[in-house]
Amino acid sequence: MAASFRFVGYPAAVLVDDDNKPVIQRLWGSYLQLTGKKEAGFLQVKMGKDLLWIDENDTQSDGLLEIVFVDIGQGDGCLLSIPQPGKFPRNIVVDAGASDNMVRFLRDKFIRSGGSANFEAFVITHPDQDHYYGFDPIFDEPKFTVDTVYHSGLVERKTAAAGDVLGAKAKVGGKSYMTELFATQLELDNLLTPANIDRKQYPQMLRKAIDSGRVGDIRMLNADDKYVPGCGPTDSVTIQVLGPVPESVSGSPALRWFGDVGKTKNGHSIVLRLTYGKVSVLLGGDLNIPAEEYLLEHYTGETMPPRTAQDEELLVKKARRVFESDFAKSCHHGSADFTEYFLQAINAHATVISSGDDEPHAHPRADTLGTVGKHSRGRRSSIFSTELARSAPEQIKDADAFKNEIRTKVAELEAAKQSGTPAKIAKAQKAFDDILEKIKRSVTTFGAINMRTDGDKVVFAYRIERPGKRDKLWDIYKFERDSSGELTFQSKH
Repeated sequence: MAASFRFVGYPAAVLVDDDNKPVIQRLWGSYLQLTGKKEAGFLQVKMGKDLLWIDENDTQSDGLLEIVFVDIGQGDGCLLSIPQPGKFPRNIVVDAGASDNMVRFLRDKFIRSGGSANFEAFVITHPDQDHYYGFDPIFDEPKFTVDTVYHSGLVERKTAAAGDVLGAKAKVGGKSYMTELFATQLELDNLLTPANIDRKQYPQMLRKAIDSGRVGDIRMLNADDKYVPGCGPTDSVTIQVLGPVPESVSGSPALRWFGDVGKTKNGHSIVLRLTYGKVSVLLGGDLNIPAEEYLLEHYTGETMPPRTAQDEELLVKKARRVFESDFAKSCHHGSADFTEYFLQAINAHATVISSGDDEPHAHPRADTLGTVGKHSRGRRSSIFSTELARSAPEQIKDADAFKNEIRTKVAELEAAKQSGTPAKIAKAQKAFDDILEKIKRSVTTFGAINMRTDGDKVVFAYRIERPGKRDKLWDIYKFERDSSGELTFQSKH
């Protein structure tokens, strides 16, 4: 029996109508539902209610590793889709921003047609609102379930003193350590009482996750685990856990205090290094200078900062054995709180920055952009930005007017439901859906940075907001192997 599905071939393909006119460009690896009909070398594809055609030569049988860096505004959030031959991919969400952008993206991708979705894992890299709070509406979604929620072990709670929000500290050898780490769901369950939660959003959200009945387990993830479960060295996709790195205090794991609550939370982000075939990606959370220096010392055995040029060369050489990656998600949204040594160690071909327009930090910083480019590989290193890939004002030109328009459409829809005919209700519903489409276009369609790879070649792409033609909807960046096997950016010019 012929396969019921295939995938778009490299680097993209155009689907046409019965008259062979271009209808839509689909990116490499996009899922194609086949009808079984074939004519003159073209396969018929079902897309929603439409039946379109694609040249069979523009398709392939295998899926890809996909990473979508979602435009969640100020913050981080990405979806990893791990291919499985003959099956739907395994899905892992790493961070979810601060609002409902991620849940809208996931609904649009997985349950738009009335289905449901189970995720292998949610990873909350650290308890900073612009990374975790977008999970709150995800835990509210009855059609989503998740096997395991991973967190860094640090949990904020109500305390009498602001400096104790992460729990007890102990001083050993002149250094302070956070000693209250929550490794299991049972430990969290015992912590998350009304007295400890109060109005703190992070414990409120974790309590919601436990009580939802749609979360299989919640547990700490750190470098002692070595790999994300199910993504070890014998699996098709390997995901190493490089941070946080716990130390032993009185025989129990503890995390080093980096000077204040914010730096400690950020510095102990879950750091992941993903490998698929010959391609690697580093996801660094919100690492900062003290954290990067600590990680460099831990993994190289060298002293920070290096004293001589020879010491620096040795440090970077050793660090690259651990951190060097073909591609990276920029730490802390392009903050200036980084070390050049860590960027040299990563040595990426391309870096993705997730940041937002409406934020007080001026991320990404100009010196960060320059230094990322300086310490990247290749003659034309690349920096992608969710903030630059979408221009919200082009979709929502006047925020106040847009709010009023929403209120009007809601009122019209309610009035139609109360006294209108089915035709009037349908008309009002369509008008309401049309205005919601503006939000979707600003969040789920535009702004996301898509990375796709078969473990050899790589494509980065984002949607063009005002495409000139239907067959050119994506701005595509290709990375291919040169004659020596080195991954190389393929310039358009």
